[in-house]
Amino acid sequence: MAKSRAIGFGIENLPRIVRGEGSYLIDDAGRRYLDGSGGPAAFCIGHANREVNAAIAAQLDQVACGYRYLFTSDALEQLTQLLLSLSGPQFGHVVYTSSGSESMESALKVALQYFDARGLPAKRRFISRHRSYHGNTLGALSVSGYAERRAPFEGSLLDVSFVSAANAYRPPTGVSETDLAKHLADELESKIQALGPDTVAAFIFEPVVGAAGGVVPAPPGYAAAVEEVCRRHDVLLIADEVMCGVGRCGTWRALEHDGITPDIMAVAKGLAGGYIPLGATVFKHTVGRSILEAQGGIMTGHTYSGHTAACAAGLAVQRLIERESLVERVRERGVILQRALRESLGRYEEVGDIRGRGFFIGVELVSDRRTKQPFPADRRVNLEIGRHAFENGLICYPCAGNVGGGLGDTIIIAPPYNASDTELEVLVAKLTAAVEAALQP
Repeated sequence: MAKSRAIGFGIENLPRIVRGEGSYLIDDAGRRYLDGSGGPAAFCIGHANREVNAAIAAQLDQVACGYRYLFTSDALEQLTQLLLSLSGPQFGHVVYTSSGSESMESALKVALQYFDARGLPAKRRFISRHRSYHGNTLGALSVSGYAERRAPFEGSLLDVSFVSAANAYRPPTGVSETDLAKHLADELESKIQALGPDTVAAFIFEPVVGAAGGVVPAPPGYAAAVEEVCRRHDVLLIADEVMCGVGRCGTWRALEHDGITPDIMAVAKGLAGGYIPLGATVFKHTVGRSILEAQGGIMTGHTYSGHTAACAAGLAVQRLIERESLVERVRERGVILQRALRESLGRYEEVGDIRGRGFFIGVELVSDRRTKQPFPADRRVNLEIGRHAFENGLICYPCAGNVGGGLGDTIIIAPPYNASDTELEVLVAKLTAAVEAALQP
């Protein structure tokens, strides 16, 4: 059988995967690949974990799925209780999905239903940020400021307003780092005022931008500043934690780092660690109460929402993370990993920035470190690094277009939370070799 061709990362012929062993994947030729990015920052406890597989198998032996309108289940109820406990006391409701895109789609619908339930049906508009990515369904794509992924679908997307990206490495012209949070919050307030506060439903942002920016944490003070603006104008705050949440940044919620709580939060990827597709939209008691009292139910969901075996997988993954204190490990080892990357890659003038939180780290490549000038797009530096790394047995996540939508090269590193210290050292060594090879003239 012919091997398939990959478009995204520039790999011409995909190897055939046959098994996983912890932080490694093995193909049919016996080659081992260290999963240095957890795939797309999803495989948070590695591969083929026996405990998780046993929990899934045990659930499948009983029943694969009970349809949510007919049955509840132990797996669903226990995961919901744990998920709300981990999210914090202000959260009281969960809608399950099968992906991050669905989680964001449900977040948009919950926001709209909330204002309809309150008798404010004119609040229908969303504000998002440039250089953001919230999913591949039409609604989630509409609120994504990612020109390359939007382009084929323009004309059929929602009318969404955008404000500047929050990137301390690339701030708006003339704005200092100390003034950045206030400048961006003022811009958001101006946008709300221009649209009319009575028309705006929610502001959407990633606490740490993933693929669209190459791991860009919110600048200090930014999250609190935009929260204050949203509260003043009765605008909901939606946090997209699909990629950066569920412990990836060293706190269970990424926004714990920033000291704020959103009204609605989307999670996925690390929730079930890639063992079975699972996502969730989690929202505050106040939001759910308004909807339930006025309309009786949350009007979003899918056939497989709360899929029983998927919930069993998520429960097993989250229990393992909690028991082995893996979020704390990510918080502690993330500092060490980022320091090791800085020490190893800092000698290359083309490495402009290394940033992130926990086990969510981005490396940005530039042609001139002083001016931050990106490489020409046709140089394809990110793909070259990804290719060299892959050929040398390391999986990383190459990204492009974080500068002006067409330029910019970044690499995302997001290893499993339980990757050993030795595996993290191998990751740094292999990534360094790939960067050096890709930068050769």
